[in-house]
Amino acid sequence: MIQIFGGRKCRATQRALRFFKDRGIEVQFRDIEIKPPSPGELDDIARSAGGFPALLDDDSPAARARGLAHLVYDAREELLRDAGLLRTPLVRPGKGQAAVGMDEKAWKLFADASKG
Repeated sequence: MIQIFGGRKCRATQRALRFFKDRGIEVQFRDIEIKPPSPGELDDIARSAGGFPALLDDDSPAARARGLAHLVYDAREELLRDAGLLRTPLVRPGKGQAAVGMDEKAWKLFADASKG
């Protein structure tokens, strides 16, 4: 089963959900505003995606409100503190694999692997 972390109002998350639904693939959706990734899940996703900075959306309203562009910070700590900083969707077909943001190429690989 594919796990998708994102926001209900996020267009990229909606597109990911539709991508897998159109292919008949079961997904588990987690709204990050209600239940953000646990520290262990976040660590696993970061390892798969190239580190915590790759998960951080520098252009998000949350990042601008916090002034992250002008601060020195620990990306992991900031992401655990505020899930609104995540670049969504986070698509995870299983432990050790993940795609961040609009990555249809990775989604296709995950979809193909889940079918066969």
